[in-house]
Parts: sequence; C-alpha cells; structure tokens
Amino acid sequence: MPEAPVPLVTPRAFSRRLTGALRLFAIALCASAFLLPGAHAAKAAAKKPAASAKKAVASASGKSKAAAASQSKSKSARKAASSKRTASADRVVRGGRNVVATVRKKGGKTVVAVQRRSVVRVADVPPPRLSFGQMAGLQNTDDPLDLRSSAALVIDQDTREVLFSKNDHAVLPIASLTKLMTGLLISEARLPMDELVTITQDDVDTEKGSSSRLRVGSTLSRGELLHLALMSSENRAAHALGRTYPGGMSTFVSVMNAKARMLGMHDTRYVEPTGLSPRNQSTAQDLATLVSAASSDALLRELTTSPEHQVEIGNRVLQFNTTNRLVRSPDWDIGLQKTGYISEAGQCLVMQAKVAGRKIIMVFLDSAGKFSRIADAERVRRWVESTHFHALSAQAAS
Repeated sequence: MPEAPVPLVTPRAFSRRLTGALRLFAIALCASAFLLPGAHAAKAAAKKPAASAKKAVASASGKSKAAAASQSKSKSARKAASSKRTASADRVVRGGRNVVATVRKKGGKTVVAVQRRSVVRVADVPPPRLSFGQMAGLQNTDDPLDLRSSAALVIDQDTREVLFSKNDHAVLPIASLTKLMTGLLISEARLPMDELVTITQDDVDTEKGSSSRLRVGSTLSRGELLHLALMSSENRAAHALGRTYPGGMSTFVSVMNAKARMLGMHDTRYVEPTGLSPRNQSTAQDLATLVSAASSDALLRELTTSPEHQVEIGNRVLQFNTTNRLVRSPDWDIGLQKTGYISEAGQCLVMQAKVAGRKIIMVFLDSAGKFSRIADAERVRRWVESTHFHALSAQAAS
C-alpha cells in the first residue's frame, strides 16, 4: 500500500500558531512584572527577623549599652518626626465670627476640634454714663429723708413755704420736664386744637436716636399731639408742636426762654421743645415756679393727669399710657405732673398734689434708679402726712 502523504502546513495555519505563542509570551511577561516585586518584598521581610536575631546575639555578647543608646536615639528621632508631622498636619480654620476649628490628622483619621469664643468682650462694654448730678457729687449729699435724687424741693403752693430742700439751686439738665413749658406755650397761644399736623423727617430724634410710634407721614390734630407730649412724653409730638408754632422752631424756642424770664426762672435755658438735649437746664427752684404757673391751666391739668389715650392714624388705633404710675394710684390726688429722663439728667419728676389737705409742689431731679423718683415722692408724701399733719390741720381750721 502506498504511504500516506505528509500534510503540508499552510501559511494561514502557521500565522495562527505564531499569534498564539506570542500571546502566551506576553502573558508571561505581565505576570513576572507583578510577581517579582512581591517576591523581593517577601525576601526582604524574611531577612529582617534574621537581622533582629543577630542584633539580639550581639547585645547579649556585651554591646547592650550601645544598642540601648542607639534605640533611644531612634525613638527620640521618630517621636520628633511624628510631632513635627502632627504639627504640620494641624490646621486652624475660622468657622465664623466666634467659632475656631482645629483640623488634625491622627491615626489616619481627621479630627476636628471646635472652640466657640464668647461673644461678649469685657473691653467692648462701655462704663456706665454718669449724670451731671453724679459728676458733681450731688447724690452724696445727706438729707433727713435719705432721698435718691440729687436735687429736690417741696413747697406749699399757696403759702410758698419751703417744707424740704436739697441742692435746690443746682443747675441741671431737665430732660422731658421741658415739655411742660412746651405745653404751656401751646395752650396759651390759643392755636386751633383741631388743626391737622403731619409728622415729618424734621421731627425724628437726631440727638439721642430714640424711637417713636408716630411714623413719618402720620397726621394728628394739634390737640392729640399735645396730649401725647404731656401724658406719654412723645418726643416727635412735642417737636411737631414747636415746628408748627407761628414763626417756626426758632421763634418757639425764643418764646420759651422769654416765658421763663417772665416767670422769674432766671437759671433756666431752653434750646429745643422736647428735652432730648442736655442743654435744656434749670433748677428745682425754677421748676417749682413753672409747676405753679402750669397748674393754673385747666387743659394742662387734664392732659398731664390722663392715664391713657387712643389715637387713630390711618387704619391703625394706637394706645398710649402715662409715664407716671402714681396717676393711677388711689393714694394720690395729683393735679399736674410730668416725668423726664435722659442719661445726663437722670430720672426727673415734678408734681402738684394734695397732701394732708394742702397743695404741695414736689420737684425731684437726677434721681438714681428707674423707680427711685417714685419712691422719693412716696417718702415725701408720708413725711408730710406724719410730720405736718397737725400743723396743716390747724392752719386749715383757722
């Protein structure tokens, strides 16, 4: 039988075999690239225990001191390097006006420590502002009634008898007691009380920056403005009354000072109609004269002793109340009163009231404390009732 022919390798089959071999070779190269570094690392790790064992043998043979010193230096170096890395890793971040955060890397983690600073700074708190009376040392004056006011005067309105006095000639700021003169002049001018007056930007307080419920553009009658100025000590109302006086504000201030001279108030000076300026100044003696003159005006007696009043402004109804709580007290029979306060003047109060059957005028200037002027008035009333009761009763009978 003839032998079978040897099959020939075609070019296409040869190309396929060559491509397969090349692929296997490439896979082997990639495997060696990944496996060789791991093998070298394992070999190096295997050598470390041997080196440690050799060091231990050397230490046991007499080189322990050198090894210990070397190890101590190594630890110190590592600690210094670690602290240096930690310090360099710390970052201070401001998280707002009063928040500070420290960002720190520790053990592969990020640690954030937040510290909140106090908003109140001692250096930013201004010291309490002293009144003129405090600066002059008037509140340290001793008196038998132990009043908190720097200046005080108590007189009988009919006889002008001085019942009590304390620094009554001291010239001091009078705050909103000024409005009593403002009201007296408006009442005596016989201006139409139903005439409408509009609050303007000129009436806004630029002296103290005080607020007001009477917005710019509000329109009220002159009578309502006078009521609010005397009862609630409304500054914009008082300023609008002076601004709309015939001749304007400058004329009104001139008339205020002329009226003071006419009444004999020689130590009194006015620069504006509200009392916000500390340059409005007077004495307890002069103010007692003003209270006596104002108490003869029926309109002022009615408005200053009014406990409350409502006004309609547009579609709003506003409730205003008196600034003197003694007006509502059943223990008092008050004919006229006015309060006042600015920091330079302290707490002030003038009143005409019936005490033990007599008309008594009381003036308290620069009283320390929010309710101290009321407490001083109560002390005076009890003192007059207890000390002068028999004398006043005998005089009334005669």
